[in-house]
Amino acid sequence: MGANDEWSTDVKGWFRTRDHRRIDPLTVTDSHSRFLIELRIVDPTIEGVRPCFERAFREYGLPAAIRCDNGSPFGSRGAGGLTRLSVWWMKLGISPRYIHPASPQENGRHERMHRTLKAQTSAPPAANASEQQARFDGFREHYNNERPHEALGQRPPADAYTPSLRAMPPREEDPWYDADHQVRRVRNTGEIKWKGRYVFIGEALVNELVGVAERETGDYVVRFCDLDVGLIDRRGLFTRFAPLREGSRDPGEQPAQPKLSGIMPVQNVDNHFG
Repeated sequence: MGANDEWSTDVKGWFRTRDHRRIDPLTVTDSHSRFLIELRIVDPTIEGVRPCFERAFREYGLPAAIRCDNGSPFGSRGAGGLTRLSVWWMKLGISPRYIHPASPQENGRHERMHRTLKAQTSAPPAANASEQQARFDGFREHYNNERPHEALGQRPPADAYTPSLRAMPPREEDPWYDADHQVRRVRNTGEIKWKGRYVFIGEALVNELVGVAERETGDYVVRFCDLDVGLIDRRGLFTRFAPLREGSRDPGEQPAQPKLSGIMPVQNVDNHFG
């Protein structure tokens, strides 16, 4: 594993400042170097965290994958475990890697950083959010540039990290699918029109293109980018798939291979909503 093969993220361990403000810190680290890419007080929603990722992608480029838990804003119980945030990642060619539920050890490096962060920045509580963010900024500076890490040969993370060569694109592109797929755009209701019926796929994919490919069984697999999100059976009923979690271990235990989005030419696009 190298720098930017995988980032890890979480909105971790909310607490209150002395003025009773709730603090939710978004953390993003590079799994290879431990470099702390982002540490920011956020509203723990998709709208709250997306600007932080936009800023990180512009400054440091795009990772191949992002390791995260299954909860909001990163994961859901919907098709493929996706949210609008992870759908956006996939359109940028970033694979979400979901850990198993209630298995923080699968993101062990990130969890160890959280323990250090909590010990050094939250006791005693800061007076307000501005003071708490200043503590976070100071922690991030020290953690990245001064604090030695045994696994890095006693070097700080900044000495082991280099930005990604994949720049944030100027605009998002629709995924493309090969000729074996029929392509549908998901309606505002979360449905696609399929064989004269409306089939609910998921709210996370509203306005996105999905590919539908027939299997030998006569069922149809529904894909977004290179992820199989569910199955339409011969009765027209959709069954959603859970997120892939194979090999979700601490990258310190078993290096994970980056998986980029497979995007190929579109065929048979149905964009109209009538």
